[in-house]
Amino acid sequence: MNDHIENINEIDSPALVIFKSQVEQNIAYAVQMVGDVNRLRPHIKTHKSADVTKLMLEAGITKFKCATISEAEMLGECDAPDVLLAYQPVGPKVSRFVSVIKDYPNTRYSCLTDDIAAAKNMASSFEQNSLEVPVYIDLNIGQNRTGIMPEKAMELYNICAKINGIKPIGLQAYDGHIRDIDFEKKKAICDEAFTAVEHIAQQIKDEGFSAPIIIAGGSPTFSIHSKRKGVECSPGTFVYWDKGYTDLCPEQPFSPAVVLLTRVISLPDATKICLDLGHKSVAAENEIGKRIFFSDAPNLIPIGQSEEHLVMEAGTNHGYKVGDILTGIPYHICPTVALYERAYIVGNGLVKTEWKTTARDRFI
Repeated sequence: MNDHIENINEIDSPALVIFKSQVEQNIAYAVQMVGDVNRLRPHIKTHKSADVTKLMLEAGITKFKCATISEAEMLGECDAPDVLLAYQPVGPKVSRFVSVIKDYPNTRYSCLTDDIAAAKNMASSFEQNSLEVPVYIDLNIGQNRTGIMPEKAMELYNICAKINGIKPIGLQAYDGHIRDIDFEKKKAICDEAFTAVEHIAQQIKDEGFSAPIIIAGGSPTFSIHSKRKGVECSPGTFVYWDKGYTDLCPEQPFSPAVVLLTRVISLPDATKICLDLGHKSVAAENEIGKRIFFSDAPNLIPIGQSEEHLVMEAGTNHGYKVGDILTGIPYHICPTVALYERAYIVGNGLVKTEWKTTARDRFI
């Protein structure tokens, strides 16, 4: 992809490089897939960027999802109309969330809960600050990370409805554990898991409450939930995409909008090259062969990585020289973005500007 950036030699490495036109195309694809832009609630954990948020607002997106208080604050700064903190605030996060709600009155904030004691605690704080905050019951439908078991959800919903300071308005069902490459198998597992959500939604209506808002899925199951009438979808990775989801979700139309730029900094022996792309520059939770993919050099084999270095086996007579530039697609873009305070933006083949990763830090 080097030929796509005319002034590539001016960019220091390692660097996060974003192709703006592909970001815009990915946003357009998401709107097209969901049909009604009001059913799209993208998660901003991937980009953490005010600039990308503004592109989404320009595309007609008004609902957003986030995971940290700083992301919620950034969305308020962008005048995002509707923001769900997809997290149950506990400890100091409760008071921080109160401050954000008060600082950005033009944004309608909500949050999650999956625990009676936590719900009562946040409700008390909200009430003391003359707030009534909408809450969604976080359901555990197989991810086993957060969320209340479905059979206990109605009890929590009823309790929340009786507490001053909060108001239950819906359900969140995140199914990030469903990651089958075979679409029909993935759809069958997703549909089965979603039956619990439908059952609880019906219980809520049967007990006299308004029909709950349902927020379902992330990127892997977006192509499935986007077809469900009345369900809000909250993919996040779609905006930048990555090698991991390119392989996992071939049915989705998104393309990677981000590359990492790196340089050969050493030739340790006749067959190896060393790049300036260490743990601090690309998400390293996957095994070493699935951290970055060099589409222009698929025969390079990663054999060692440390904080600032990535050693690759290039073979005999490889031809690489110190100073050569490579660009690669991360396998996992979300934590990779969080490693960079800024990104270089490509437009019309040139890097002319930068975007800050605004909500990268825990405090803005």
